[in-house]
Amino acid sequence: MQNNIEITLEATLAGHQNPIFTLAQPNNSQLLYTAGNDKGVVIWDLEKMAFQKLLCKVGSSVYVLKAIPNTNLLAIGMRSGQVLLLDSTDQTLVANWKTEHGAVFSIQILMDKQEMIAIGEEGYAYVWDLRTYQLLYRFKIAETTVRTIAVSNDQQQLAFGDKNGVIHVYQADDYQERIKKQIHSMPVTSLIYMNNHIISGGRDAQLFKLESNNLDTIQQITPHMFTVYSIDNGGHDDIFATASRDKTWKIWKEKDLTLLKNVSRDRFYDSHHLSINAMIWNKDRIFTVSDDKLVKVWKLS
Repeated sequence: MQNNIEITLEATLAGHQNPIFTLAQPNNSQLLYTAGNDKGVVIWDLEKMAFQKLLCKVGSSVYVLKAIPNTNLLAIGMRSGQVLLLDSTDQTLVANWKTEHGAVFSIQILMDKQEMIAIGEEGYAYVWDLRTYQLLYRFKIAETTVRTIAVSNDQQQLAFGDKNGVIHVYQADDYQERIKKQIHSMPVTSLIYMNNHIISGGRDAQLFKLESNNLDTIQQITPHMFTVYSIDNGGHDDIFATASRDKTWKIWKEKDLTLLKNVSRDRFYDSHHLSINAMIWNKDRIFTVSDDKLVKVWKLS
């Protein structure tokens, strides 16, 4: 697949009035959720490639959406420090949690434990039980903002990236720190586990491929001109995609970080005019959202 990927723009979804920061998609769904500075979560119909409805209004900007696998639940992390858990089918509020200070930037799910973990501006992690909706743990990761969390494929490890460029690796069973290491010269903005590696992107426009057990650098490249805001591999173990403030998104080989595709206006794609803030890769589609208030739906073949 990797050397002959064809990418076409399937649709451009317009309707947001402000920059879009985040997106999520339920399992095997023909729906897409997006949110950002509009203070509301939008549902898009991917069969009609059109606006479906406003899922909910919220009191502040939304920085992260996370669909809980195998449920109708959607977690919403906000600038206010609130985390809402919504049943997207009947649009009811299931839980309303509040962190102690600052915005919520990242949410991940540990399905084996039925736990949800959120992290934000204050450097503390919050862990909630998805069966009882009770707060189980609160613990400090860093003295500064933590922007991103990744979960290993076997759900045994968590990686956190902080504003000082440090990556912290924790055991998922007891939330104890195993190792931390300065990797980037500026904030860590995106993380993903692939094979036995961690792929890390930062505001320093660097991409690192690291050994997951000791954070030793295997390879380092400059993939974009500006911040690497998002990394997703769509479930593949050989390729992954990155999206950046430089208005481009790209596909790379995991093995040696070789560039396979560069999707940008410079390469004659009808791509975004402004920063790409987030992306998700689901099967043969990649979705990107931007400061230009647009959602782009890309088809891979």
